[in-house]
Amino acid sequence: MTTERLSEYTKFAYWVPNVSGGLVTSTIEQRTSWDYEYNVKLAQIAENSGFEYALSQVRYEASYGAEFQHESTSFSLALLLATQRLKVIAAVHPGLWQPAVLAKFAATADHLSGGRFAVNVVSGWFKDEFTHLGEPWLEHDERYRRSAEFLQVLRKIWTEDDVDFRGDFYRIHDFTLKPKPLNTPARPNPELFQGGNSAAARSNGGKYADWYFSNGKDFEGVIEQLGDIRHHARQANREVNFGLNGFIIARDTEKEAKETLREIIAKANRPAVEGFRSAVQQAGASTSDKQGMWADSTFDDLVQYNDGFRTQLIGTPEQIAERIVAYRRLGVDLILGGFLHFQEEVEYFGKHVLPLVRELEAADNARELLTA
Repeated sequence: MTTERLSEYTKFAYWVPNVSGGLVTSTIEQRTSWDYEYNVKLAQIAENSGFEYALSQVRYEASYGAEFQHESTSFSLALLLATQRLKVIAAVHPGLWQPAVLAKFAATADHLSGGRFAVNVVSGWFKDEFTHLGEPWLEHDERYRRSAEFLQVLRKIWTEDDVDFRGDFYRIHDFTLKPKPLNTPARPNPELFQGGNSAAARSNGGKYADWYFSNGKDFEGVIEQLGDIRHHARQANREVNFGLNGFIIARDTEKEAKETLREIIAKANRPAVEGFRSAVQQAGASTSDKQGMWADSTFDDLVQYNDGFRTQLIGTPEQIAERIVAYRRLGVDLILGGFLHFQEEVEYFGKHVLPLVRELEAADNARELLTA
């Protein structure tokens, strides 16, 4: 078990399927839709099933099995207005957004939703989305340097008046945003998420974000990455929460769950997966340590394009609950789940898996009190 602080309980988020093709690049049947009506119902099911967060994806151009996309910030706001408790995280790209403009949008969304809007800063892996729009494609570590400034500017604008920021990418002069977001002691401003895998991503997450999002990882991968991120956070005299991606296949029997996984991979859209693989592994290999996102992902890993199978949340409710709690013991604060048939499976998870997770966590917490 980690020597760092443990969250009282695991939080759960789900990927918003605002992009066509679902969360696996496969021709297997997916009773999931990217349209608004489907996603409103899904969001309502999720918040009534114990999910606290939803993450809206960002794609700007038809690509790799994702032919249609709804824009992330506007879609997130729509879901917020259709729910009561769910927090919705909008993924955004520095370089395609100006941070002060996003800060203004976020403040408005925060007021309209009663303080439930959040931002996931995505430094970018898809070169064409920048170059096809006439924007420069920076080298990997430069993209993360830009994201570091982006995160700092957002925080300053949300919390300070007469903001001045003189960076290499952003220059802000005597800028005051009003109204500011709904700051409270429990949540001083919209939560900021940063994802990645490389040294640059980990540094940003530790120094500037509230949350670090990891691609799918096994136990060993989580231990290595989480230790590094917390090192950066301690150096900056702060803490950061850790979210882990996982594709969840919960079935009544282990055999059924594993057969579903086998079918997903057997029916992979090979040209789309290979195209995605070529694009993202170029990005991962371009880092100085060769450890960027997807740098060592296999073909099977990339059928779920955020390595979700690696987390191994596949089996019976009991098996999945035990593995989630094992991740919590390592220091994971949140599981970001993808599903094959979102509405049905999110509801199944809430009924059959989450109660088991809470029972195991309660037992852990009781043992900790006895040994404290």
